[in-house]
Amino acid sequence: MNEIQPVKPLLEALDGRVQPIPPVWLMRQAGRYLPEYRALRRRAGGFLELCFKPELAAEATLQPVRRFGFDASILFSDILVIPHALGQRVEFDTGEGPRLEPLTDTASIEHLRAQVDHDALEPVYETIRLVKQMLPPAVALIGFCGAPWTVATYMVAGRGMEGQVPARRLALEDAATFGKLIDRLVTGSVEYLVRQFRAGVDAVQIFDTWAGVLGPREFERWCIAPVQRICRDVRARCPGARIIGFPRGIGTALSRYVEQVPVHAVSLDWTIDRGFARSQIPQAMTIQGNLDPVVLLAGGSALDQEVDDILHGFADRPFIFNLGHGILPDTPVGHVERMLRRIRGAGPA
Repeated sequence: MNEIQPVKPLLEALDGRVQPIPPVWLMRQAGRYLPEYRALRRRAGGFLELCFKPELAAEATLQPVRRFGFDASILFSDILVIPHALGQRVEFDTGEGPRLEPLTDTASIEHLRAQVDHDALEPVYETIRLVKQMLPPAVALIGFCGAPWTVATYMVAGRGMEGQVPARRLALEDAATFGKLIDRLVTGSVEYLVRQFRAGVDAVQIFDTWAGVLGPREFERWCIAPVQRICRDVRARCPGARIIGFPRGIGTALSRYVEQVPVHAVSLDWTIDRGFARSQIPQAMTIQGNLDPVVLLAGGSALDQEVDDILHGFADRPFIFNLGHGILPDTPVGHVERMLRRIRGAGPA
């Protein structure tokens, strides 16, 4: 007798089925706003150390699901584990964010490994296996990677900065060299996501946090084309792989992204007009988003109104409730609880 598999609302939504109550998870839902996460971070000794200790990373992944009953957990890791696995030095300074040894020329890019070191990434795959064993049956597990353009901006500049000018400049002055870096990241990202699926994730999200800084021609070349290749090559090895795209800050270029990139769902940042999104995104494609993290931080009636507007705006189509970017560290836990009550029909309390 075949065992009946539990329904996972998030996967139902990704497969194009409208849910009476939309599934919900939050970007950066495992993070500093949770006291239990802060305690775990102190135990680990540092951010990258936490990412690469499977028992602790699994605990970080599970904490928000236990507290809030989210419909999905997202793997606790970072987009910059790929540069690390390619041989670039990556560090996280407390309060300062990531610091990498900048790539400034062809020689520094050629010095990277040709392939990602899966031994370096094995702790991530082990985290997935541990989480999969402990998740409630109806809760989906989401893996992820950074989009090649976004990861490349950190690799070239050595850090995040306004406009990510160093990568944009290199791409314009030496497109052949920059293209080699993008190609290496496409190949590494495909390998990484395939391993995540084989370890047990149900879906993956590709984060293109810096997509919005590019002009139209560069957006086509460095954002759309590489993610197209990732989707194609991952599905060649994992048929039917569910992929969510998050091209942050792209405005009206959203129409080109959803037309050309074969994702199951597109995640909207909070600056996208929802009426415009409805008109541009095919009915069969799932929408995810797009509560402003600052609205969640503020709470109160502004939060109630925005949640209601989002639910009303996407009520008749496949939809996943989420933020328009990561949850802010100072967000009160009570505001998350209020948001969830509103989504699930109980009101603000």
